[in-house]
Amino acid sequence: MRYGYIGLGHLGGHLAASLLRAGFKVTVHDIDRKLADRHIAMGAQWADSPKAAAAASDAVLTCLPSPKVSEGVLTGADGILAGLKPGGAWIEMSTLGRDEILRLAELARSSGIETLEAPVTGGVHLAATAKVTVLVGGDEALYAAHRPALQAMGDRLFHMGGLGSASVIKVITNMLAFIHLIATGEALMLAKRGGLDLAQAFHAIAASSGTSFVHETEGQLVLNGSYDIGFTMDLAVKDLGFAMAFGREFGVPLDLATRAMQTFIRAREAYGGEAWSTMVVKLLEDALGADLRAEGFPARIE
Repeated sequence: MRYGYIGLGHLGGHLAASLLRAGFKVTVHDIDRKLADRHIAMGAQWADSPKAAAAASDAVLTCLPSPKVSEGVLTGADGILAGLKPGGAWIEMSTLGRDEILRLAELARSSGIETLEAPVTGGVHLAATAKVTVLVGGDEALYAAHRPALQAMGDRLFHMGGLGSASVIKVITNMLAFIHLIATGEALMLAKRGGLDLAQAFHAIAASSGTSFVHETEGQLVLNGSYDIGFTMDLAVKDLGFAMAFGREFGVPLDLATRAMQTFIRAREAYGGEAWSTMVVKLLEDALGADLRAEGFPARIE
């Protein structure tokens, strides 16, 4: 099976590298040619456009920053559908809304292309070691055909059901992560104002019933001061917007998620859309004039 991989940013770059390490034949493309250097060194072929990547592949995977970009890469004059042969597959690993993946899948189907959604969760640091969780939605036979490639990128796979189902659960997991991030910032600030050693407080929380995956990972980046999680404020606001839309559609009042959305919007206004999402905690630090810093924590999670 020959794969194309389009989108070699913080997350997609690691996922494409995992495919190569597993021995798959991969053709790569990104708007920034330099991002492909390490993949080419690993044996990947370079394509000058999504169309060219698709023409060299049986299936094309994408990991892109927004639904608008995904649609352009899929349907543009030099897009995937212009190059992929009928019977091929598009595997979308970006976080899209359910309605968007269904609409784009219908456009692909009209060109004879099947669609599988496979967003990942767990963070960029887990993608680097092929240990992310892959959430899959789509036809079961199509999933089975591409399961080896998905397993090369993630160590836990969940087939959630038909197309669109993975989008719903991915938005839910991201919503929880953003709420947990704000909560761990508030918890650490309480510890600081309470006169506790922040490093010891971090470890005590991590060993308690109040811990979370976000506390144990992003909490370290806050204490280091790098905030470098490899995920931007723009992406956080986008994903929380999807959660708000599901809340309205399903009739579920999302009180905590609504507050989280408002906080992330304020953080984006303060620090910019390209700032790391972990910097949402800096709003509290700046408001109180108190940095949450402790020795012994890494600048990045490896």
